[in-house]
Amino acid sequence: MAVSVTTDAGSAPTGRPITVAYGSDPSQFGQLWLPTAPSAKPLPVVVLIHGGFWRAEYRLDLMDPLAKDLITRGYAAWNIEYRRVGQAGGGYPGTLDDVAAAIDALQGLAAANHLDLADVVFVGHSAGGQLSLWAAGRTTLPTGAPGADPVVTPRLAIGQGPVVDLVAGDAQGLGGGAVTDFIGGTAEQFPDRYAIASPTTTSGVRLAVVRGSVDDIVPAAFTLPSDPAEAAQITVIDVPGADHFALIDPASAAWQAVINLL
Repeated sequence: MAVSVTTDAGSAPTGRPITVAYGSDPSQFGQLWLPTAPSAKPLPVVVLIHGGFWRAEYRLDLMDPLAKDLITRGYAAWNIEYRRVGQAGGGYPGTLDDVAAAIDALQGLAAANHLDLADVVFVGHSAGGQLSLWAAGRTTLPTGAPGADPVVTPRLAIGQGPVVDLVAGDAQGLGGGAVTDFIGGTAEQFPDRYAIASPTTTSGVRLAVVRGSVDDIVPAAFTLPSDPAEAAQITVIDVPGADHFALIDPASAAWQAVINLL
């Protein structure tokens, strides 16, 4: 998928982000963070995808602390925004289309910013975890499906307390009906949509889930596929005593678990 990238500067300044539009909607943009120290080698990239049950009241600044931490470790961080439920075009399929387009926009940013697109990792929190793990499987999507035919693919995708079992989330009203609102109806009404939006373990990309033992916002039961054989393909790290928001605290053991995976 060809993606047009619009920015008022050729490359990002170090230590603070530059905002880059990948589409015409106000929510179709990302912020590129680069390390303050120069690097002789191309920079590995971490794509950050925020959560918030896919709803418009939450924004990419939830992930800013993680971006700031990553650049101190020598990574470039691409923190993306996307259309969300409650906005025109948000939900299925627009949210998936946006995440795919934002990731593929890295191709247009790589040369000017010294990015290594052979070393890309997706990290998403909560609903962003679903989007991260889903995006890792874009190569398996049928032509014409939202997000099909990726330009940029990861070596690893990590979900931080992710919503993976969308069918269970719909059936049990997770997040006050957040899954149902995201897809636009129930799993009985739209089984094909649920199949397209659910992360897959068949793409060959390594997948990992980092979750907190006391997370009561996205309980553990929703963080893996319902099929035990599929769930067994995902590396799972349970962090004792961590709640949902400890997962995006750069000082937490939960974030250190992510760093260790990188």
